[in-house]
Amino acid sequence: MTNNNATELRRGWTTGACATAATKAALMRLWSGAFPHDVGITLPKGETPVFPLALTEAGEGWARVGITKDAGDDPDVTHGALIVVTVSASEGGVVFVAGDGVGTVTKAGLPIGVGEPAINPVPRQMMTDVVSEVAEQVGQTPDVTIEVSVPGGLDLAKKTWNPRLGIKGGLSILGTTGVVRPFSCAAWIASIHRGIDVALADGLTHVAGCTGATSERAVQALYDLPDHAMLDMGDFAGGMLKYLVKHPVAQVTVGGGIGKITKLAQGAVDLHSGRSQVDFAALAALVGLPKVARANTALEAYEMAGPELADKVAQGALAQLNTRFGGAGMGFDIVVIDRDGTIIARAGA
Repeated sequence: MTNNNATELRRGWTTGACATAATKAALMRLWSGAFPHDVGITLPKGETPVFPLALTEAGEGWARVGITKDAGDDPDVTHGALIVVTVSASEGGVVFVAGDGVGTVTKAGLPIGVGEPAINPVPRQMMTDVVSEVAEQVGQTPDVTIEVSVPGGLDLAKKTWNPRLGIKGGLSILGTTGVVRPFSCAAWIASIHRGIDVALADGLTHVAGCTGATSERAVQALYDLPDHAMLDMGDFAGGMLKYLVKHPVAQVTVGGGIGKITKLAQGAVDLHSGRSQVDFAALAALVGLPKVARANTALEAYEMAGPELADKVAQGALAQLNTRFGGAGMGFDIVVIDRDGTIIARAGA
């Protein structure tokens, strides 16, 4: 939702979207003999951006395309980076390879297995989809190796959480929607407030704030909520909840993955990875399992400790909301999901 009292910020495109577009353009050269002038793709939510090609190279049995990442008005560390994809013929479907500047996973608890290139599941699916699309168009078998590289990515990765998470050698190729929303705290929080205003104006008695698209889908389906009951909370739990205290509704659901909800249970209301972190020693004490203190992510901690940890995290998050934001008479509940969107714990329902 746009804040009409401010200039609308320009969106950008994720590294995953750029890699997908580069894959498509390189395949067109590999299988059809010519690079396109520019290349369009369809993102998971239906957007159809078009990307100019910043680099084109080809040889016998391979083709390479580079696309410059434009993060819009959210210039993160990869803004302006060249996302390069080299495609080559192979056998046995689509194979992903980490090129120069793209990391490799070395610790458990991430959505990609140990030893795999740090190319997240949604970008992998997007690239696999364009392989199938182009192969069908030109009558080729969709067997290809996709190498993704980011020149200078090793240095850029030092400015991210990748080294701590055990992603070695470079950046991750990220994105769940393909779109980078401008990261302006004021603008985003203002849009949350406007969403609450709209919900109240329509007489809604139940709203939900979720940390991302996957948790939003799970919560919306669980309660059969209309679209305008779904507040685009993201990492700004505090920005949403403080406004709700002044403009209360009967029921507020907060949904998210185990990592974000753990931070909430431990007292954080800004859930961004750069401004709050999971206390693994506290998690270990919570479930009486010392090895949890050595976990790399909250997901790995959950895999170690099982449902008890998720249940206690949900209860802890609920207690935080009731203690800090319960004075307005609102009822709170917590929904915790895994990466597939399956509900693994609830509290206050």
